Amino acid sequence: MIRTDAVSKRHGGLVAVDDVTVEIGRGLTAIIGPNGAGKSTLLSAIGRLIQTTEGTITVDGVDVHTAGSREVARRLAILRQDNHLAIRLSVEDLVAYGRFPHGGSGRTPQDRSRIERAIALLDLGAVRRRFLDELSGGQRQRAFVAMAIAQDTDHLLLDEPLNNLDPRHAVSLMRLLRRECAERDMTIVVVLHDINVAAQFADDIIAMRSGRVVHHGPVDEVITAPHLSALYDTPARVEKLGERLVVLWE
Repeated sequence: MIRTDAVSKRHGGLVAVDDVTVEIGRGLTAIIGPNGAGKSTLLSAIGRLIQTTEGTITVDGVDVHTAGSREVARRLAILRQDNHLAIRLSVEDLVAYGRFPHGGSGRTPQDRSRIERAIALLDLGAVRRRFLDELSGGQRQRAFVAMAIAQDTDHLLLDEPLNNLDPRHAVSLMRLLRRECAERDMTIVVVLHDINVAAQFADDIIAMRSGRVVHHGPVDEVITAPHLSALYDTPARVEKLGERLVVLWE
């Protein structure tokens, strides 16, 4: 369980996240909202990438801002939206970084098992020995996702993980996240701009605007024409295609 209690984040006079209290349980939760809504800031605060101005954040009862770094990293993995490294690494070496919270060597049988699993899940076997700067944007993105998965935590935070992915790999990744939730009883939180992807794959939706959570609940309760039209200041229509909700912008 991830819980934020009255969390705020200010940058000078700008309020990026404003008094957010949410509980995020097991399953796949998508955070949606317009540009500047505070989605990435909230995710970064949960992942301890930034300090909050006010409030507390706990993961299974552990305060992420007072616990030790290794303890948090064993519970929580996060993929940022912008991933840049100052050193030249191969795909395999990058994925191995995900094992550092568990000892740092990446050479134990358990480490190797998790690394191999992550490389296979993200379909990176053919490029595992290539350097990151030799890859396409989509291949690099999948390598960073593999590193987060190799960390083998119960909680996974992904900020725009579909960036640079073609439709095949985007759908494959979302299906993978669904399987991870089901098979490993994980909590996965994903910031998404594609509302139809969120509607198809998420269990719950957090809708943010102006730093606040305006809706939080199951997909069919949040993905409605009135909610989306107000959230994005754009007329929306929501249709049902089989068991799926499809959003059309008018």
